[in-house]
Amino acid sequence: MKKFLPSWRGLIQLFAVTILPLTILLLIIAFGSVTLHQRDMRSLVGERDERAVRSAAAALESELHHREATMSSIAIFAGTSTGLTFENILDISNKLTSDYDGGIAFINSDGDLIANANPPSGISQAGLWGWIAQNARSIRLASSSDSGPVISNPFVDPNSKRTFIVISAYSSARDVIAAGAFSPESLAAQTLSALYPVDSQATIYLVDTSRQVLFVSGTPATESLPADHPGLTESLRGESGTRYVQVNNKEHVIAYSPISSTGWVLITEEAWLAVVSPSLQTTQMAPLVLVPAFILTLFALWFGARQIVQPLQQLESKAAALAWGNFEAIKESVGGISEVRHLQMELTEMARKVQAAQDGLHDYIGAITSAQEEERMRLARELHDDTIQAVIALKQRLQLAHKSVATKSGHQALKELETLAEQTIENLRRLTRALRPIYLEDLGLVTALEMLARETSQANHLEVDFHQSGQERRLSHEVELALYRIAQEALNNVVHHAKARRAALYMAFDTEIKLEVADDGIGFSVPKSPTDFAPSGHFGLLGMRERADLIGARLEVQSGAGGGTRLFVHLPVPVSNPPK
Repeated sequence: MKKFLPSWRGLIQLFAVTILPLTILLLIIAFGSVTLHQRDMRSLVGERDERAVRSAAAALESELHHREATMSSIAIFAGTSTGLTFENILDISNKLTSDYDGGIAFINSDGDLIANANPPSGISQAGLWGWIAQNARSIRLASSSDSGPVISNPFVDPNSKRTFIVISAYSSARDVIAAGAFSPESLAAQTLSALYPVDSQATIYLVDTSRQVLFVSGTPATESLPADHPGLTESLRGESGTRYVQVNNKEHVIAYSPISSTGWVLITEEAWLAVVSPSLQTTQMAPLVLVPAFILTLFALWFGARQIVQPLQQLESKAAALAWGNFEAIKESVGGISEVRHLQMELTEMARKVQAAQDGLHDYIGAITSAQEEERMRLARELHDDTIQAVIALKQRLQLAHKSVATKSGHQALKELETLAEQTIENLRRLTRALRPIYLEDLGLVTALEMLARETSQANHLEVDFHQSGQERRLSHEVELALYRIAQEALNNVVHHAKARRAALYMAFDTEIKLEVADDGIGFSVPKSPTDFAPSGHFGLLGMRERADLIGARLEVQSGAGGGTRLFVHLPVPVSNPPK
């Protein structure tokens, strides 16, 4: 048997301790690395978008400064060139005004249009600048109180339906306003094209202080963003940064930055996973290499559990039953690999030898028990025929001595001796009944057990209840005596060890004969095997079990610390049970 123990033990340790934890660890590392990679890529995309939106905002602000400088130059040139007409000045400044796709013009301080350059095709010359001149105050043009160029509020041209912005500068020398109109959409498209390629996944919003969308990539620029749009409120406060939001089951990264000179904000939004998905998907496929190994490990574990662990568990259960004397349980096959079957064969052979030895031991114990009972009967007869009769004669002599004693003290002494003799007679009779239960011989097991319960209650501070169920039947003398002795020993243990206040004795006649003794005492830890009874000091339990085995009964003990004790004896109904 020792030859095969290392094989199955090593196999289980290999599967359960090495392969499975290692496979799980590799999977955790692999998928954990993918998760960490995703988190890092998410942060990198956010940082990249934040840097890009800051650069784009700076580029827009630089372009606006450039256009402001252009318009300031035209206003200064108009003030110093008093010999030129405004039309001449516009012709000379034509190359400087290419960025103003709405054209440039001169307007006097009363809001009258003086001159304007031809705007690009599609824009009405009279319509655009005529409308600007009429609404100079509402769109905010430069005046004598302004020391530098002024950027107007965005407005929509009634004719072209396009949004425009006017940059104007005041010339005090000629009391005139130089103004240039341009579309914020063209400004954003021209400036952002270098930072955001055509195939970019990002959506770009250029929003003014009134939350009006001046430019959005891919959609018309006439929409307005909701007040709770992520990043909008923060950027209007002059902050820049990134936020992550869920949109249609995808996480988007939103980057935002303000354009300080105008109060505008630039917002970009894109699904960050789309930026890195090609490389990330390739990385995510790497842990799948471990899947076949993991499946193979699971199969190996299933095989080990089915063919090794489960048979060994069943064998352990059968070995425990064998320890309690069930020699038939070990013979039923548990299956499994050849080493487990071989181990069971060895245990079966060992059980056969132990059973043969126990049969011989039972015969020996049976002989000793019979001799012990015979010796008890002989001693009981001697006590009854000799000792008790002698004490009775002594008591009668004491009663006769009362007549010859005249003093009161002498009568008192004789009375005490007479009482002592009576107690001795009663104790000897109780001892005789314990050695030789006469009720058992004359009236049967139920009456004997009832008297045993009553005498135990009277002799000790213990209340013992007796109950009987079923139709009483007489059994062989050996069986009745064995059951009586088991009940006697059990009650004796309750009296001396259990510290109980109540005990109960049950006798049942049904499909089997059942004897039960229960108490509410302190209980004890029941040994796992009958072989542990003697080493644990439970010699009374060992004796009761041997008596049960001699009559073919099964002894069962249930107990626990503080939970009392219950002892059961189960005896199959014998085919014929004539009393002897």
